[in-house]
Amino acid sequence: MASEQTTITVPGPQGEREMRISSPSRVLWPDLGLTKLDLARYMCDVGEAFIAANGDRPVALQRYSDNIDGEMFFSKNPPKGTPDFIRTQKVVFPSARSHPMLILDEPAAAVWAVQMNTVVFHPWPSRTANTDNPDQLRIDLDPQPGTDFGDAVPAALAMKEVLAEAGLTCFIKTSGNRGLHLYAPIEPTREFLDVRHAVIAAAREVERRMPEKVTTAWWKEERGERIFLDFNQANRDRTIAGAYSPRALPHASVSCPISWDELETADPKDFTILTVPERLKTVGDPWADMHGTAGTIDTLLQWWDRDVKAGLQEMPFPPDYPKMPGEPPRVQPSRARKQD
Repeated sequence: MASEQTTITVPGPQGEREMRISSPSRVLWPDLGLTKLDLARYMCDVGEAFIAANGDRPVALQRYSDNIDGEMFFSKNPPKGTPDFIRTQKVVFPSARSHPMLILDEPAAAVWAVQMNTVVFHPWPSRTANTDNPDQLRIDLDPQPGTDFGDAVPAALAMKEVLAEAGLTCFIKTSGNRGLHLYAPIEPTREFLDVRHAVIAAAREVERRMPEKVTTAWWKEERGERIFLDFNQANRDRTIAGAYSPRALPHASVSCPISWDELETADPKDFTILTVPERLKTVGDPWADMHGTAGTIDTLLQWWDRDVKAGLQEMPFPPDYPKMPGEPPRVQPSRARKQD
């Protein structure tokens, strides 16, 4: 017996492509009854804006074997059967190993990823012409227990002000959950470690201005009820959900670009795969001109050097990273005190 399947027509820069969707009625979001076909149609509807934000970048696919409540895994290598029209690009990982990753150049590539059971798309902050040097500075504002989206709003406004003082123009999107993601376009002239240091410098400056509201503490036991400014998302092979990417949450939310004028009244639950296509038609894409101009991280690196001279040290790296120069011991503070 033949398996259930259908095809959808996907417009793109190379013309229309007919893309096969197997098991189109498989429910991905049980609470809403939204299916794999619903997700494929969403990617068609937002395809142009999605590719503008995430295209020409190595991308990892967050895939699900059943629905969003089931088993999940990440694909970084191109899956078997990748169509000929989808590019790949070899990239270097923190382990110093290299292997190819997918590049999405047109909406049909994103629809094919949905066919491969992808729900969330994680693009790198660098482009294929120079994967070692990011062209985006990204900062993840992560609400900790006891805080919520409303607490992230003043932190985002403070970060926008700090980045402006450093000569950078800042764009914003919802994370799709409770947080916010800030992006600043930068010239791709510095490697990942430099960009990480720039993010730490900006985060420390915001922390000085509102120490009761935000924190750069890597260890959860030290964060308290504050917004965590997650500097480690700036590391090589550390990614966040891309703009217009769905999230694997019960209400089928989307990580949605918004304007700064919208921020204080925005409700992240309003941005879903059911609402964002119409929003793009009526409001447009707030990120359409993001890369019209790019700044540099030179001022932020001057702040980093200033802080190092003042006695502030390197911050911890993710636990799966090799030991990095100047990094403090990877021991949570309470355990270190017991050992003393």
